[in-house]
Amino acid sequence: MPAPLALTLDLIARAHPDPVADDATALRLLTDAELLPGLERAVAGKPGRPDEIWVFAYGSLMWRPEFAVAERRIGTVRGFHRRFCLLQRRFRGTRERPGFVLALDRGGTCKGVAFRLAGDDPVAVLMPVWRREMRGNGYEARWLPVETAEGRVHALAFVVNRLGDRYAGRLAEAEIADRIAAACGHVGPSAEYLLRTVEACAALGIRDRHLSALQALVAERLRGCG
Repeated sequence: MPAPLALTLDLIARAHPDPVADDATALRLLTDAELLPGLERAVAGKPGRPDEIWVFAYGSLMWRPEFAVAERRIGTVRGFHRRFCLLQRRFRGTRERPGFVLALDRGGTCKGVAFRLAGDDPVAVLMPVWRREMRGNGYEARWLPVETAEGRVHALAFVVNRLGDRYAGRLAEAEIADRIAAACGHVGPSAEYLLRTVEACAALGIRDRHLSALQALVAERLRGCG
């Protein structure tokens, strides 16, 4: 049985007891009209079987997918790893105290969940997840091969936009933990996003050294807030 997590909801709540107001100016969100051409190009370039639409989840999509799922498989992407490298100045952070969310960055491997989406119209089926992930200009969408026990599938994955102003680069885990522990936006603390992802990975039997180290470091910093 794995050891209990150092990071807990109670610890997070005690460190961030007060709600945070939304600041819409901290991050401009693209409209559906602005998002649609990119989604249509992505659908037109989809490899694999035309009657299957897969999405690769490695962060919040694992625990809050927000789309109808026809099938799910544990799978591995090669050439990218899961990392807290995307700054969040809204939602789970502010301009003054930006948090982090996960993205796929170059190198290594990442184990996550491949979801096959239900529905016949790829654009309509993918728009909710496309809107959620792409409206903040933090990601690039790519079709990546995902190795699963049942065979390879090509899934839409959200890779960090290294040219964007939200890309933080490869910071030390101690610095990432400092920012995650301090950050809270109108949706909630950055540490809660980390905890939910760690819990989702544990439930799926996915081990991730980066997440495991960060939850312990963030818990240590939150305990010092009391």
